[in-house]
Amino acid sequence: MHESTEPDLRHHGDAEVRGMGAELTDLAVNVRAGTPPLWLREHIAGSLGSLAAYPDGRAARRAVAARHGLPEERVLLTAGAAEAFVLLARALPVRRPVVVHPQFTEPEAALRDAGHTVERVVLDAADGFRFDPRAVPGDADLVIVGNPTNPTSVLHPARALARLARPGRILVVDEAFMDAVPGERESLAARTDLPGLIVLRSLTKTWGLAGLRVGYVLASPGKIARLERAQPLWPVSSPALAAAEACSAAPALAEAAAAADRIAADRAHLQLRLAEFAEVTVYGPAAGPFVLIRLPRAAAVRTRLRGLGFAVRRGDTFPGLGPDYLRLAVRDRATTDRFAAALEEALTTVG
Repeated sequence: MHESTEPDLRHHGDAEVRGMGAELTDLAVNVRAGTPPLWLREHIAGSLGSLAAYPDGRAARRAVAARHGLPEERVLLTAGAAEAFVLLARALPVRRPVVVHPQFTEPEAALRDAGHTVERVVLDAADGFRFDPRAVPGDADLVIVGNPTNPTSVLHPARALARLARPGRILVVDEAFMDAVPGERESLAARTDLPGLIVLRSLTKTWGLAGLRVGYVLASPGKIARLERAQPLWPVSSPALAAAEACSAAPALAEAAAAADRIAADRAHLQLRLAEFAEVTVYGPAAGPFVLIRLPRAAAVRTRLRGLGFAVRRGDTFPGLGPDYLRLAVRDRATTDRFAAALEEALTTVG
């Protein structure tokens, strides 16, 4: 089912905070606060002495492969997960691509830009945006789904997603937020037994590297080779490669795991505070570093919140949602408490 008004697929959370002053607290962008950490900034800075040389991604590729227990030929480094969506749209021959919504809109936008006609499987809010593999057409030869999904924060069972895999079909699972899930449960990243599986990962969210542009693709050697041929030469910069290598090492993985536990606790506090408002519906169980809410007059509330110092993400640009939805990034408890006070004032003012 399509929205009567086509959503703006190119609208992203950074638009909510563009030009913001220092007094505006960002709950619109799903990048972990306080990142990148000092040790990572110093490590990236240490790579600047090599800028005269062309980037060499071999060490980063080995590190990412080892992090997932995979051979190197199953890894492709990209300039963020966004580049991976463009490569998939341009390099893979598909006839009937299907995107499961609501989810990150860039995959569909990339497919449309490449000339594909995209079908949508839209999940139902009444069912908590849960995914049923039977909703996907049997002859779909490309299926894209996020896990956990942005913006719903739903973590789909790995077994349900695995049921989508079959010969002749490419199954793309966007796991950009999976490292924010304790234990990375329900991840398919290490699976090599599922035909056509492609898993996308990003270092942007957990490590605060949106400006560096680094992510990677995990897939069969044949698909990796095909995507790599579609890339320009040296697509990932030396500083980004240094970050990918460092973030795949054991100390960084331990830090990310601890951060995932903190995010889970902070998210529970956010949900608890949101439950104080009878007019606010909170969708769950949430598993990502953000929550999706629905409330009357959300657009007016969002504008009022901005006046009170908080930027939140509008939901109507996601297919399957509408003007009553907002997405909130998880922050520390003190920030959440300040936000709850601002939300109470906004609701009172708008109401």
